[in-house]
Amino acid sequence: MAGAELRAESDSLLLQLLRDLEELEAKREALNARVEEGWFSLSKARYAMGAKSVGPLQFASRMEPHYYVRTSETQDGPQKLWMVRAVAETPEEVGPREPALRRRKGLSRTSKPEPSAAPEDPLNWFGILVPHSLRQAQASFQEGLQLAADMASLQIRINWGRSQLRGLQEKLRQLEPGAA
Repeated sequence: MAGAELRAESDSLLLQLLRDLEELEAKREALNARVEEGWFSLSKARYAMGAKSVGPLQFASRMEPHYYVRTSETQDGPQKLWMVRAVAETPEEVGPREPALRRRKGLSRTSKPEPSAAPEDPLNWFGILVPHSLRQAQASFQEGLQLAADMASLQIRINWGRSQLRGLQEKLRQLEPGAA
């Protein structure tokens, strides 16, 4: 009876593995399409704004990530990755930022730039009125980033499934009559 149960479990694991491989292939095709669409939109924006208006010279001197990758901690199953949008890590302070009484004479304090609560939109580096194609490029690359995280999770699940399948096949070989 144990052999039949192991075969049934092996078959269901193999079917899940094949479904995961098909899903991985579909996500790869979608990622390629998003990246291609992003580069095409970026080239249209360069044409509309001028080649020197959209390039590394417009990047901010201090860049902050808009997304982070988080992982799940599991004991018995595969890890899962997902994208998390960056937000302010510390709550805002409420109340006055300076004492009520101020010195009018004496040393002047220089104001320190406060860290922003959320990262600035990178499209603002290229001006206020950016072409729609630049916004399309940003959206395409953001979708591609999400697809890449999904693909990484799927690849982890496939590797986990393959190792489980190998273990089951080894148990089946040991249960076969004549196996020594």
